[in-house]
Amino acid sequence: MLNLAKKMEHIEHFHVMKVLQRAKQLEKEGRSIIHMEVGEPDFATPEPIIRAANQALAKGMTKYTPAMGIMPLRKKIASFYQSRYGVNISPQRIIITPGATGGLQLVLAALLNSGDEVLLPDPGYPCNRHYVSLFNALPVALNVDADNNFQPTLDSIKQHWSEKTRILMLASPANPTGSILNLDALKEYAQFINLQAEEEHPAAFIVDEIYHGLTYGAKTDTALSLENHQNLFVINSFSKYFGMTGWRLGWVVAPERYMEALDRLAQNIFLCAPTPSQYAAIAAFDRESIDIMEQRKAAFQKRRDFLLPALKELGFKIPATPDGAFYLYANSQTFSNNSMKLASEILEKTGVAITPGQDFGSNEPDKHVRFAYTTGLNQLEDVVNRLKKYLAP
Repeated sequence: MLNLAKKMEHIEHFHVMKVLQRAKQLEKEGRSIIHMEVGEPDFATPEPIIRAANQALAKGMTKYTPAMGIMPLRKKIASFYQSRYGVNISPQRIIITPGATGGLQLVLAALLNSGDEVLLPDPGYPCNRHYVSLFNALPVALNVDADNNFQPTLDSIKQHWSEKTRILMLASPANPTGSILNLDALKEYAQFINLQAEEEHPAAFIVDEIYHGLTYGAKTDTALSLENHQNLFVINSFSKYFGMTGWRLGWVVAPERYMEALDRLAQNIFLCAPTPSQYAAIAAFDRESIDIMEQRKAAFQKRRDFLLPALKELGFKIPATPDGAFYLYANSQTFSNNSMKLASEILEKTGVAITPGQDFGSNEPDKHVRFAYTTGLNQLEDVVNRLKKYLAP
């Protein structure tokens, strides 16, 4: 039998998928399960987007598009950056991808050589480090904690920087912590990377902004507001704020000089993003759609504001209020030093499905669990009541 490639040793299972599988099994057995494990909004895709998709299908818009995506959508995204952030981005710098994951793989494929190093926060979104391993590069963990709002300090970045460092990859808002990087922090990181280039050690700065739009009270700056940064790549998605998870659509904003290479790669890797999804997404930027998404953002904030104090009262420790996304990353050490076991027990005993910290890295994963508040307030009240009965001494 042909052996798997060595890199597969570094590609781990999504632990949350095991939780989901067991939760689905319990549902089939008649149990009442409340899903807080998978990071997927419970809201359906806004009706104007669905309507646009149906119109595109009726017109036969089902053929391949250019690998970079259709120009009307690229122009809409550029206009969105101007109207929301006051940032002028040429549509020629935007490439439409099959989800943010497709965009990230595209950028990493273009930039990484075997043995290169990529700095990433820990805890962080697990697929990111696996993508790095996929290209025979080495993910280097930057341990983050509540003391620094779950974002790396410049000192930490300097300590882990080496001659092999090729990329610094950060997320704002971040998964699983919901933390946000302000513009001052982004500038600080960018200036450091620019300094490395001046010293003949150029590196890229990749910023994952897929939870942009889902922020609560805090001012959110796109990294594209940075001036004079030559190697900045921003990844975004229609999945979270726009509610289009299954449509598999995202985008990358890249420096213009990299666009030919990214176009060439896209042609060979995935040819193009799904055509009906691209035409549907044009409607995502219409006023009617934005109004719907803003109402949903307000609903997410109400959920956070209910669940955060309720979990703390139960004994979970959440020292930093998350300003974005739809997650609460909670220290669960009051109840167990084995978050995998705790998540399993909570599911079996209460029917509440949550994610163990093991999915997000090696920085104290046994002490943390993640709650996704992607379900309604009534169900969240039920969650708290179930947990209270089970966890009360």
